[in-house]
Amino acid sequence: MQRVESEIARLIQEIDYDEVTHLFDMLSGGKRLRAKLILKIAPDSKDAPLLGAIVELIHAASLLHDDVIDDAMTRRGVASVNATENSKTAVMLGDILYSKAFTELTAFSRDVSRTIASSVTALSKGEMKDVKMAEEFNSDEDLYLDMLYLKTATLIEAAAVGAAYLAGKDPLKHGIYGKNLGLSFQVIDDILDITVDSKTLGKPAMNDYVEGKCTLPYIYLYKLLGPEDKKKLVSLHAKSISHEDTLWIKAKMQEYKTVEKSFELAQKLSHEAMNAVKDDNELVAILETMIKRSY
Repeated sequence: MQRVESEIARLIQEIDYDEVTHLFDMLSGGKRLRAKLILKIAPDSKDAPLLGAIVELIHAASLLHDDVIDDAMTRRGVASVNATENSKTAVMLGDILYSKAFTELTAFSRDVSRTIASSVTALSKGEMKDVKMAEEFNSDEDLYLDMLYLKTATLIEAAAVGAAYLAGKDPLKHGIYGKNLGLSFQVIDDILDITVDSKTLGKPAMNDYVEGKCTLPYIYLYKLLGPEDKKKLVSLHAKSISHEDTLWIKAKMQEYKTVEKSFELAQKLSHEAMNAVKDDNELVAILETMIKRSY
């Protein structure tokens, strides 16, 4: 990963603007899942570290824009750029990271560059769908999973496919792996938003529902509740939830085991990913670690 970090530092330095360097240094690097995936799939490719750096710049740009859209004050336990600076600065920094990433992407083959570039279009469409879906309570599981694929899984899928092209491996199998890894990763994130405390999360617990996001545990719960409880759950959507109502939601989820049902889907997606690359022990290990993770 040091090679990826060195490439990221070089790309930021090439932008040649101290303010960008300063602001980027304030960002938390995160798990670097996408870059790690590229290095695992194409360990012998001299271009893999640069592709990893490009994908991480794209991911960072998407998070900067996401925080502005959500009015998020924290990201990974630290203050967001829109909180410490302002939303305009966060958007412009995201634009700079996107454009630098696309500039560097032109050095790669058409297969690789088109794969990554297309995923960014899908990612942006997913963000727009997420915003639109937050306007009212959504109980459609398929609609939600389609949005998750676009917003989160598509860039992980693209990283896996792009790396497969670099390594001369099967892009279809690695695409299946990346897509299901991305979906499973986000479903686990949705679960942790409910089950883990605010201090550990680095952001307010159960914040997804406050922001209007009906994640799988809420969708499953809605389907199982009686008419009056359905009305109550919908009435709490996209609002600041009292401690009493938080306890009610958690109690109902425990009663109907909707968190467990969501986890079962994450496991199913993870197993599909494993089957696609079952001979690659390192890729299987990434899935095993992810499915067990907690903050």
